[in-house]
Formats: sequence, C-alpha cells, structure tokens
Amino acid sequence: MITTAESYHIPVLLGESIDGLDIQPDGVYIDATFGGGGHSREILRRLGPKGRLYGFDQDADAERNTPDDERFTFVRSNFRYVRQWMRYYGHDHIDGLLADLGVSSHHFDDESRGFSFRFDSPLDMRMNKRAGQTAADIVATYSEEQLADVLYLYGELKNARRIAAAIVKARAGSPIATTAQLADICEPLLGRDKGKGSAAGEKKDLARLFQALRIEVNHEMDALRDLLSGATRLLGEGGRLSVITYHSLEDRIVKNVMRSGNADGHLEQDFYGRISSPLHLINNKVIVPSADELQRNPRSRSAKLRIAEKTKA
Repeated sequence: MITTAESYHIPVLLGESIDGLDIQPDGVYIDATFGGGGHSREILRRLGPKGRLYGFDQDADAERNTPDDERFTFVRSNFRYVRQWMRYYGHDHIDGLLADLGVSSHHFDDESRGFSFRFDSPLDMRMNKRAGQTAADIVATYSEEQLADVLYLYGELKNARRIAAAIVKARAGSPIATTAQLADICEPLLGRDKGKGSAAGEKKDLARLFQALRIEVNHEMDALRDLLSGATRLLGEGGRLSVITYHSLEDRIVKNVMRSGNADGHLEQDFYGRISSPLHLINNKVIVPSADELQRNPRSRSAKLRIAEKTKA
C-alpha cells in the first residue's frame, strides 16, 4: 500500500494541541505519536534554529514520512521508552511532549494490517510488525476467562463472556485467522445491549471488540502509563504535556495523571490539606474539535485534548 505523509493520517486538533505546548523557539520537544508527521511539522514551523524535536513511532511505515530537517530526529521505538531515549540523546529535561493517541487512518485503511473489520485480512493488529503476538495468537491461545476480561475491560462489552464462549467454541473446530472469520463468529451476539439489534448497534459493538483486541495486542494501556510517567519526570519546570485521547479508558488515565500525578488518580495532600501534584491542568474543561474540523475530519469526533504544565518541584 503506497502512502504519503498527507494520506497517512490527518492530524486532529492540530492548532489547539500545538498551541497548548506553548513552544519555546530553542526548546526540546517530543512528538510521541509521529504517524504522518502533521503535528511534528507544525512544531518545527514554530521552533527556532536551535530547537530540537524527536518523533517516536514503532511502525516502520511512519519513518517514510520523516521531514528533511536537521532539527528533527526520528526514533523508531514504542513511546513508553521516551525517558530512556532522551537519556541516550543527552537530554535530562524537555520543554514539551505531544501525544495523539489511538490508531492512525493509515492503519485502518491498510487491508494487510487487520485493524479494521471492513476488510477480510489476517488477524494481526500489531503496531510493530517486527515483534509480539498477533490478534490471531490471542484469539487462539487465551482462555475463555482471559478473553472475556479483555473484551469487557478494553471493549466495555457487557456480554463479553458470551462472546468469549463463542470464540472458544468456534476455534475448537478450526483456527480463527482472519478479521472476517472473527466478525462472522461474533456478530450474532453484538448490538443486543438494552434490546438493540440494529445494524448500527452491531457495527459499534464490533468496533469495540476490535478495539479491545488491538489494545491487548499492543499493550496500549501499560505503554500509556509508562509514557505519562516518563514525560512527567522529563518535563522541566513550566514544560507542557498535550495529549489527545479517543476513548474513555485512555482519557481516564490521562486525566488522572494530569490531576494527581499518577494513573490511579490517588490524590496526595500535604500537612495543610493542599493537593500535591507535579502537574497543573491548563484547561480544566476538555477541548474538543470545532464544528468545522468535525466536518473536515470525521475521525476527530471522539477526540478530547487535555493540557498540563509541570509545576515547580
């Protein structure tokens, strides 16, 4: 599949997320989700000659979108390792980090990757094609209880146990190797919440099922926790953290870290009862796309932007 930086992924909340970083011309910044490079190019446009930007992406396809700019360094790695990589490049502190979470348009549109039920393709779903187990491996090896937990926790499917039981029963007859096979097995059990049986309900639940498997394949929640922990430690005083989320699971983690300094949301207080947190929320009210952006880019409809600043230690 041939892609260009423009077709790879349309950046969401571009102006708002970069404005939130409050770019310093000579600062050091990280685009933790490089993808098509849309956010990175806007950061570079605002940086001065001495500024530095590091773009992280574990997908080899993203590297093709690297801008020809001496201020930019592409890091082919999971963003959970930002702190280790910054140490490697000699930076103890950074001035800002941006993360546009979720899956890029490119991944959904590439038939060979197995991210979408729109195509009959191998059940893969790995962001990093070089390593790790595929969605087919999970479907084939997880116990019924493990599958149910994944579908309930990451897909928020209320009938997760029945779906897991159907998968286990079907795989006993023959391997489930493609997206179409998985969809055919699960569709009769989808869209039934609160009496719904419509095609729209089935499609929404199928999307949640695929989301759950994708999150498990790529260990997305653990990686996000590591990213936010690393970013909080890396940020210098006044440094900004700008994060775009697309579903409640990741948004809850981001909100907790920005308000309390930890993913669980546990608030620590000093002797006087004042909340102690390394970050300070810039926008108490979440930022969402404008009507114009929603029309231009339907993918942005579930996007939420949260911005925080590192407080004085």
